[in-house]
Amino acid sequence: MASVSSSITTALGIGSGIDTKSLVTSLVAATRDPKEKVITDRQSLNSARISALASASSSLDTFADALSTLLSGTGYAGVPASNDTSIASVSLLPGGVPTGLPAQLEVQQLASARTLASTPVSGATAASAVGQGELTLTVGGSTAAITITATNNSYTGLAAAINASGLGVTASVVTDMQGTRLVMKGATGAANDFSLTSVSGVDLAAFAWNGTDSATMVSKASPQNAIIKLDGVEQHYASNTVDTAIANLRIDLNKAAPGTTVTLATTEPTTSMRDLMVEFVDAYNTLVKALNTATATGADSASAGVLNGDSSIRDMRRQLSAMTSTALSATGTYKTLSDIGVATNRDGTLKLNTETLDKAIAADPAAITQLLNPTVTSATNPGLAGLMDSVRDKIQNKDGALVQAQAKYKELAETLAEQLEKLDTQMASYEAQLTSVYSKMETRLTALKATQSYLDQQIEIWNNSDN
Repeated sequence: MASVSSSITTALGIGSGIDTKSLVTSLVAATRDPKEKVITDRQSLNSARISALASASSSLDTFADALSTLLSGTGYAGVPASNDTSIASVSLLPGGVPTGLPAQLEVQQLASARTLASTPVSGATAASAVGQGELTLTVGGSTAAITITATNNSYTGLAAAINASGLGVTASVVTDMQGTRLVMKGATGAANDFSLTSVSGVDLAAFAWNGTDSATMVSKASPQNAIIKLDGVEQHYASNTVDTAIANLRIDLNKAAPGTTVTLATTEPTTSMRDLMVEFVDAYNTLVKALNTATATGADSASAGVLNGDSSIRDMRRQLSAMTSTALSATGTYKTLSDIGVATNRDGTLKLNTETLDKAIAADPAAITQLLNPTVTSATNPGLAGLMDSVRDKIQNKDGALVQAQAKYKELAETLAEQLEKLDTQMASYEAQLTSVYSKMETRLTALKATQSYLDQQIEIWNNSDN
């Protein structure tokens, strides 16, 4: 009978030390791990695709922006210059290339400002009293009260009060061998004339001026506008710095010279169109080679590019390749990049026939410059930068393949995240189910073990009774 009891114990595993918790964990992992790996592998690939598309779009932006910046620089546009800087000098303003050059400029009159000076007081200093009271400063239609009290009763205090008025009139105190006096100066231009009238204070009234000189306050200069003729058209400005007469060009008027014509023009670009095309083709090929790597077929899936088979990149490459045959000009011998020696290789990169380009530049340099970097861009003559911007806009259009692909991969990322969450929920339920099953098994095994103990006792009694 003892052998029967031993067989029951072995069959039930009683006393074998089985760790049901570890068993449940192993069973759950065996079920979960393959499913989780499928999802996480898809997540990794999808994330790589999202990153690669973002990188391709960013590279396109970088290329287009760099080309625009390059062509707007002085190396390709030239530098504005004046043939007589003693009369007028010029400089570039940000935002673009000056248009309308060369131009003929005549400076008939400089802008000036009203300047007033009080009579010098011998022996006085900047700290000397000027008298208490109030003056009214008027500039155009604006006024300000200039109040002098015991706290600021001095030349310095009066000048500070005028400067603090905010009306554009500056005041200073001058002390020299003649004595001390107040000097006031307004902004240039006829509209910026000013007056200083007395409201109260007998002593302070000595600094008043309202269009008529007195024994104590004299006008030293009258305000007037600058008058210029630009290509024969008379123009008036309040300042000697003019930045609206010619787009993107600042003109500084330095001296009036009626009857003298100054030529404003642009110096020759220091970088040639040949250099531009060499640099353009190199940058273009860098972009396309990166796209080729991302879409490489490879010997197998492990060596294939992360965007292999992606239609949005095929569309990007198609749009870029069309640049060589897109018209940059509606007229003339040279209309497209292919006309000046640019061709497409089988892998999508460009090649430049410099011999063809050199012949075109030699035959008509002005036409090539206008083709690639027009002074004024238009729909029919966008220039190289304009063409690149147009291609970028088409590729990144909200309804285009690139944006749709990015949206698709983003949606897939959300779906895969939801699948992982669902798997977590399922495995938690499965683990609870297994735990319940094995818990019940443990309970039944415990009961069987009690029964076994009882049987062992009975068998022992039977054996003893046989003796």
